[in-house]
Amino acid sequence: MTPELEKLFEFLRFPSISTDAAHAGDVKACAEWLVKTAEELGLSAQLHETPGHPVVIAQNEHQDGRPNVLIYGHYDVQPVDPLNLWDSSPFEPEIRGEKIWARGATDNKGQMLAHLLGAGRTLREKGDLPVNLTFLFEGEEEIGSPSLAPFLRENRELLKCDVIAVSDTGMVAPGMPTLGYGLRGITCGEVVVKGPTKDLHSGIFGGAVANPAAALARLITSLHDEDGKIMIDGFYDDVEPLKDWEREMWAKVPGVGTDDYLEVTGAPSLFGEAGYSAAEQTWARPTAEVNGMGSGYQGPGSKTVLPAEAMAKFSFRLVPQQDPKDIIAKVEAHLKKHCPPGVTIEFTPGHDGKPYHADPHAVFGKAAQRALKKAFGKDPVLIREGGSIPIIEDFRTILGADTLLLGLALADAQIHSPNENFPVENFEAGIRLNQALLQELADS
Repeated sequence: MTPELEKLFEFLRFPSISTDAAHAGDVKACAEWLVKTAEELGLSAQLHETPGHPVVIAQNEHQDGRPNVLIYGHYDVQPVDPLNLWDSSPFEPEIRGEKIWARGATDNKGQMLAHLLGAGRTLREKGDLPVNLTFLFEGEEEIGSPSLAPFLRENRELLKCDVIAVSDTGMVAPGMPTLGYGLRGITCGEVVVKGPTKDLHSGIFGGAVANPAAALARLITSLHDEDGKIMIDGFYDDVEPLKDWEREMWAKVPGVGTDDYLEVTGAPSLFGEAGYSAAEQTWARPTAEVNGMGSGYQGPGSKTVLPAEAMAKFSFRLVPQQDPKDIIAKVEAHLKKHCPPGVTIEFTPGHDGKPYHADPHAVFGKAAQRALKKAFGKDPVLIREGGSIPIIEDFRTILGADTLLLGLALADAQIHSPNENFPVENFEAGIRLNQALLQELADS
C-alpha cells in the first residue's frame, strides 16, 4: 500500500458522524488529525472552534501577485445504519476490486485528502505552490453546515479568494473527467395529518371517521400528474428553459443514458417529467420527492386500527432562479388547499439551500478543463449536478467567488448508503488533478 493510501486509511478510521452527539469527540479528533497532517505536508494549519463542530484552515505562505485559491471539503460523514448491510466494517477501510470501501471514502474524505496530498506533493517536489492556497475543511456538511456561513462572514479576510474548487461532486462514468457548473438547490418540509385524538377500532369507526393515512396518500398523489409534472401552483414560474447547447452536449455524454440509470439504480424502469431525458431531469429540472412516510400499525400480522395521524417528509430540488423560501410557501399552500375533509394538517419547513450556476467557459472554468484533461488524459464533459451543496451559493454571496466543481465520485459509490466506496484510481487521479489545477489557475 502506498503512503498516500495509508494516510487515507488513517483518515477513514475516524467515525466522524456529525449528526450524532455521541461522536462529537470523534469529529474533533478527526479535525485535529487534519491539522497535524497539513502541518506535516508543509502547510500552516489551525483548528477554529464554532458553535458546532470545528473548522480547519490550512494555508501555504501567501505572496503578492498570485491568484488566491480556496479548496473546500468536509470531514464529517453520514451514519452507517443499517450496519448489517455492510460487507465490511464501515470504519475499517478495505481495498476490494480496486476500490476503497469505508464510510466517507467518497463523501468526502477521499477527494479532500487527495487535494491536500496533491498540494503536499507539489511542495515536496518544487518547494512552493504556484498560487496562494487556502484549504477550508468543515465538520457539519452532513447536517446542513449551520456554522459555516457565519464563519465565512467573520473570516472574509482570511478566506479571500479569486476562485474556489470543490470535489464533492460526481463523474459521469469511470475515467471520464467531469466539470460541474451547476447544482440544484433544495428545500424540505414535513407534514403531519391528524384525525381522531387516538387510534380507533377500524370496524367500529371505519367509514364514519376520516383515515389520516388515506388522506396523506391523497395529498401525496396531488403533487404530480400522471406524466410526472409537478402540480403545485406557480412551481415552475421562475424555471429557466435549458439552453440548446446544453441539451445537445448532454445528449452525447456517456454514462447517463436510460440503461445506465437502470443499471446503477436497479429500478425496473425510469419515470419522470415528460419531454426530458434522464440527465436533463436530474441535472436541470426541479423535483418534488417523498423522502419518508409513516402511519398506523407496522408490526407483524394485522392490527385493525384507524390511525390517529400520518406523516410524510418531502424534499424539493430546485434549479436556477427558483427561491427556496418561495417554493416551500407554495408547497404549504398546496397541501392546505388539497387537505381532504375530516383531517387537519400541520406543516413544518425544513432546511434549504439555493441553486448554483456558473459559466464553465469563463477563464477559471477553462483552466479547470485543462487540468482535468491533464489528470485523466481526455477532454472533460460539462454537466450540472443533480444534488445540492447549499454552501456553494454562500461562497459566492459572502466571498464573492465562483466555484469549480471537479467531480471524482462515481454513480455507484453508494454515498449515504451501506458499502460506500471510492476507486483507488480516482484517489490517485485526485492527487494529480490538484497539482495540475493549481498550475493551470496560476498560468491563467
